[in-house]
Amino acid sequence: MPISKLSIVIPAYNEGKTIHEILDKVKAVQLINNITKEVILVNDYSTDDTEEAILRYKDANPELNIQYYKHEKNKGKGAALHTGIEKATGDFTVIQDADLEYDPEEFNILLKPIVNGFADVVYGSRFMGGNPHRILFFWHSIGNKFLTFLSNMFTNLNLTDMETCYKMFNTKTLQSLNLKEQRFGFEPEVTAKIARIPKIRIYEVGISYYGRTFEEGKHIGWKDGFRAIYSILKYNLFQ
Repeated sequence: MPISKLSIVIPAYNEGKTIHEILDKVKAVQLINNITKEVILVNDYSTDDTEEAILRYKDANPELNIQYYKHEKNKGKGAALHTGIEKATGDFTVIQDADLEYDPEEFNILLKPIVNGFADVVYGSRFMGGNPHRILFFWHSIGNKFLTFLSNMFTNLNLTDMETCYKMFNTKTLQSLNLKEQRFGFEPEVTAKIARIPKIRIYEVGISYYGRTFEEGKHIGWKDGFRAIYSILKYNLFQ
């Protein structure tokens, strides 16, 4: 389908020190086919100077179409994504974390199957392709692959990375889903619900991954893994 604008939804929580770096990367990207960018930043009640950093950047870079929203209390990543998705006006929407683990330069890799008329949804996999991947935690990667395997069992998809941040959706389709997960259950919930849409065309492409350690600010822990298992079962068996 023709695509003229991409909405980039960025949830942010205590990313004041580095938010300008990811915005610089988003700003620098030249999207294929002269597709324009809309950046939707959702501050999930950060306790540092995230808001000030975003507003400074927005004022200094008016050419980057930044839409800024904030929560009046901390609700979780999923809730921030819900807010961003609701406000999106682009033909397609992509999720971008505020940290530096994913490279916005690779938006074009996700866009290619869409602009070529093959895909309605594209997942960016950290476990396929020849792009750089930082070597980090063995059990974390095993956990990701287990969650993907469990999700695939119910959705009958053959994804390699259900938990990836990089997911690109037709915006109207995404907005039609009744998404409920407030925190890290977003990934299995959206996957379960998108997989049930008749004749939906889901593609997967290899992307880079520049993972962070917990000391560098990674937020996901074992509790989030259990919530993901719960969400896989809930949204595939009982919804």
